[in-house]
Amino acid sequence: MEHLSVELRYLIYTAILLAVIWIPYIAAHASQVGAQIAFAYTDDEAMPAWARRLKRAHYNLVENVPLFAVAVLAGEIANVHTGVTAACAMIFFWARVLHPFAQVARIWGTRTLVFTVGWVAVVVQLLAVLTAKA
Repeated sequence: MEHLSVELRYLIYTAILLAVIWIPYIAAHASQVGAQIAFAYTDDEAMPAWARRLKRAHYNLVENVPLFAVAVLAGEIANVHTGVTAACAMIFFWARVLHPFAQVARIWGTRTLVFTVGWVAVVVQLLAVLTAKA
């Protein structure tokens, strides 16, 4: 098996984050309304405020993963692996790890800052892949 690139490895880490981030807010919902209601898929979305904020962070990650995946997969196809693309992948991942904490903590400006850092990292990565010499 070939070695995974740094960029692809961080895409996989991001997928793992995406796969588990929903668990705390679903557990909070179930503990608030009971398992029978929670697992009946009703329109009742009663949950603590922190869980609602975590759910929004999850949805935001869902919206941003495709952009990151395009950057990584385009780099893989074009065989573009530089220090810049690797750093961008790592920055995106760690920004996305911090984003739910910033969303839940509600510390002024941190959510926007962390989101922006991740977004800029992906845009730079896309541009690095797009402008790489063949």
